[in-house]
Amino acid sequence: MTATATGARFRLSQRLRKLVLTIHVVTTVGWLGAVLVFVALAAIGLTSTETQSLRSALFIMEPLAWYVLVPLAAASLVVGIIQSLGTPWGLIRQYWVTFKLLITIFSTIVLISYMTTFNQMSEAALNPASTADQLRPFAGSVLLHGGLALAGLVISVVLSIYKPRALTPYGHRRTERTETPGS
Repeated sequence: MTATATGARFRLSQRLRKLVLTIHVVTTVGWLGAVLVFVALAAIGLTSTETQSLRSALFIMEPLAWYVLVPLAAASLVVGIIQSLGTPWGLIRQYWVTFKLLITIFSTIVLISYMTTFNQMSEAALNPASTADQLRPFAGSVLLHGGLALAGLVISVVLSIYKPRALTPYGHRRTERTETPGS
């Protein structure tokens, strides 16, 4: 279960490749599931007639984000990079891998920047003076951001399954170099 290097290329052994792929799938699908939970909590917050239910939904999101969303996003990104570098797909050889990388980086950056909103939301939920009308916009914001995150993650999953074959310019150059005799 070791990684091997051939020339300048890093390749994972078959067993290690399957392990890394499994970890990548679990973290990505876990991230997608966690986003679904946030969308559900936001929907509960938006539709609930009880202020306490709204407060509870908003309050629980910050620790869940720190302990579930952020670690899953980071793990998905890191393991995805390892996966792509250790397989023939490469990191920037195929457009589908590059798009997945960009979606994951963008989503992770947005999530980390959104953590200040989760903090504000939690503080507002704990404030007994906050009314439901003051708290509902937070739930709407989570619903919007969660929906966009779901869209990005679903696109990533679709790209992983269908793997549209299209080489980037870098991929074309790499392919030409490996197919040219004597290179």
